[in-house]
Amino acid sequence: MVKLTKTEEQVMQLLWEHGKTTVSKLIEQMPPPKPPHSTVSSVIRILEKKKFVDHETYGRTHAYYPIITKDKYSRTTLSNMIKSYFDGSVEKMVSFLVKEKDIDTDELKRLVQELENKQA
Repeated sequence: MVKLTKTEEQVMQLLWEHGKTTVSKLIEQMPPPKPPHSTVSSVIRILEKKKFVDHETYGRTHAYYPIITKDKYSRTTLSNMIKSYFDGSVEKMVSFLVKEKDIDTDELKRLVQELENKQA
């Protein structure tokens, strides 16, 4: 799966949150300053070429919707990050998060409990 640009990810986040929608409605959901309609249309067309988005046509209107789930994209992105920055080791990633204080003991205990429940 290809990596998305920051702008493409922003559009995908809106599509994942709101579901099938038009470019105009996507723009309404964006924070100021609002991008031009042509810019968002271009991003949508790129996302279609990358096979992240598809559309349905209603007359002259196109309603766009995601065909890649947020979970699937998140898994792939996280997996690539672990390979690139932590030598493919989840343990190294968790250790880094602990050292950076991005995860506390209680959160770590909950994660261990989830792992134990998953294995049971």
